[in-house]
Amino acid sequence: MESVSEHLEQSAPPATAQQEELDFESFYLKQVTTEFADDLDKLRNASDFNEKSVPILIDALKATAGVYSEEEKAKAMGKN
Repeated sequence: MESVSEHLEQSAPPATAQQEELDFESFYLKQVTTEFADDLDKLRNASDFNEKSVPILIDALKATAGVYSEEEKAKAMGKN
């Protein structure tokens, strides 16, 4: 019977794929925060924005990076 750690090792993407995902996420977040800087400032200055809002905003921005295909990610990063 396969152990939990063996299963995780088998199902985990290779380190290079993980690094590519992190690289794209970083690239994407930089692009989004630059493009929408004015809108993010408006959110940050809203009366109901507080320290609890920051992680929610970051998670929402990160989640949108996942909608792109591998081909789209490579193209955006200049790898195609």
